[in-house]
Amino acid sequence: MRQRVLALLTAMVSALALAIFLPASSASAATCATGWNASAVYTGGNTASYNGHNWSAKWWTQGETPGATDVWADQGSCGGSTPGDGSGACDYPAWAAGRSYVAGDIVKYTDGKFYQAEHDNPGYDPVISTWYWEPYTCSGTPPTDPPPQGGFVVSEGQFNQMFPGRNSFYSYSGLSAALSAYPGFANTGSDTVKRQEAAAFLANVSHETGGLVHIVEQNTANYPHYCDASQSYGCPAGQAAYYGRGPIQLSWNFNYKAAGDALGIDLLRNPNLVQNDSAVAWKTALWYWNTQTGPGTMTPHNAMVNSRGFGETIRSINGSIECNGGNPGQVQSRINSYQSFTQILGTTPGSNLSC
Repeated sequence: MRQRVLALLTAMVSALALAIFLPASSASAATCATGWNASAVYTGGNTASYNGHNWSAKWWTQGETPGATDVWADQGSCGGSTPGDGSGACDYPAWAAGRSYVAGDIVKYTDGKFYQAEHDNPGYDPVISTWYWEPYTCSGTPPTDPPPQGGFVVSEGQFNQMFPGRNSFYSYSGLSAALSAYPGFANTGSDTVKRQEAAAFLANVSHETGGLVHIVEQNTANYPHYCDASQSYGCPAGQAAYYGRGPIQLSWNFNYKAAGDALGIDLLRNPNLVQNDSAVAWKTALWYWNTQTGPGTMTPHNAMVNSRGFGETIRSINGSIECNGGNPGQVQSRINSYQSFTQILGTTPGSNLSC
């Protein structure tokens, strides 16, 4: 009898020790709330799920991505997790049919692979609906997207992550439509070089437009100053018609003439196309990036594909004012964006960042 009691006590102690030392990951994760929607309005206490976590709004918010601003409080992972590399980089929930997802959400599918939502969807199958999902590589910190086959190295989800507060005029579709004008852009050299060039371009246009917010130059007092009447063609659209517009803030009548001629668009007589047509606006920015040296000695495109560094792109865009100690704060602002964007694209910024 005594032996039976001792055996029973021993079993109870073993069970208690096992319960104490079980890893926390063995507990089931919370159920995911309804997926976060960029267009929805949330007030304090409202919950939403995003990237495998539940989030609680602290106060009124709309369009502010959970995890990117202080308005959201992280309530922990939801929907189950997948063991990763120890960094948490691959702890994404399992895909669930019928659950709403928003662009940027990452899930693990039944085939064991990861997928990222390219567009909001009500739970479409990742391997069937390629418009809504793209493969996602989860292999370290930070995890990276592979370059889309035959496409732009920046996915729409990454673009939205770079510009969470952008003006809707600066659309990803407009940028995609403009890429055909300069097929060598972000498509020359290694995958690293391609990603670096895309990040450099987007970092500079972000600086020029306040994060892709401003479509036209904000200082209207400058508007009449951009007409060089000495040009043989003059300023047919009017004295004050050639102010800064678009991602690169194209200005001056001679730049509108040159860009229009290169693109096959009469921008000299129709400069408003740059502020009314997203694809045209992006094309003017790519025109400058790929063909103009500005105050520098090379085009920004050549600077990136020939390993001259991000600093040379700054020199080609606004070097006469910012470089060589002219405005170190502005230079650093551009560098900060570039470093952030290269991280999003899963690559390194390289050397020679400043000018």
